[in-house]
Amino acid sequence: MSIFSKTLLNMRLNFRQLVLAQPCVLCGSMSRNGLWCGACEQALPYLTGPLCQSCALPIPDGSLCGHCLAHPPRFTRCTAVFAYTFPINKLIQQLKYGNQLALADALAKQLVQRIDLTNLPDCLIAMPLHANKLQYRGYNQALLLSKRLARELNIELLAHACQRVRDTPSQSAMPFKERGKNMRNAFSCNMDLSGKKVALVDDVLTSGASLNALAQAVQKNGATEMQTWVVARTIRK
Repeated sequence: MSIFSKTLLNMRLNFRQLVLAQPCVLCGSMSRNGLWCGACEQALPYLTGPLCQSCALPIPDGSLCGHCLAHPPRFTRCTAVFAYTFPINKLIQQLKYGNQLALADALAKQLVQRIDLTNLPDCLIAMPLHANKLQYRGYNQALLLSKRLARELNIELLAHACQRVRDTPSQSAMPFKERGKNMRNAFSCNMDLSGKKVALVDDVLTSGASLNALAQAVQKNGATEMQTWVVARTIRK
C-alpha cells in the first residue's frame, strides 16, 4: 500500500471516530460508547443480587418480599435494570420532562438485556398517560420505551388497548399509603385479551400502585399472566 493510500485510510478512520463520538450525557466527556461513556457506564446503579420475583425489591433469598407475600400484586414478575437513584433518576427525568427522547432507545436497550427470553409475553402494553398530560408533554415516555422493546423482541405492542380515564394527581407527591387509593379505577381496557400473556411497561416502579391498577384493568379483560418491565426500581430505606 502506498504512503498516500495509508494516509487516506488513516484520515477516514480518524474522521469516522470523530463522527461517532458524542458528549456523554452524564459527564460531558466524548463518548464512543453511546449516550454515556464507558466510565459512567461502570458507575450506573445496576440492580444486582437476589431480587423479589414480584416487585424487584432487593431481598436476601430472591423469592418474595414480605410486602408481596402479604399483599400479592396483580402481576407475577417484575424485571428492572437499575435502582432509581443518581444518575439514572436524572436520565429518566430528562426523558420524561426534558424532551431527551434519544434516552428512550438507550434505556430500552438496557432493559432488553434483562428480559427472560424463555418467558416472553404475547404482547406489550405501555403505561398510559391521561389525555391532558399527553397534550401538555407531547409524548408518553413509557410508549417510547415499549416501541423499542417491541422491535427488539418482536412482540406485538398494543398501543391503544388501555386508557387512563382519570387525570390523577402525581404519585410522587403523595404518601405511599395514599397511592393505591389515588389510582383506583384510573384505567380502562377496551380490548379482549383472553388467554394472553401481557407485559406492562413503565419507566419507574415505586409503590407499584399504578402498575397494579393497570394490571387489574388488563386482567378484567381476560389476560392470564402479567409481567411488568421497568427501567428502574425505587429502593426505599
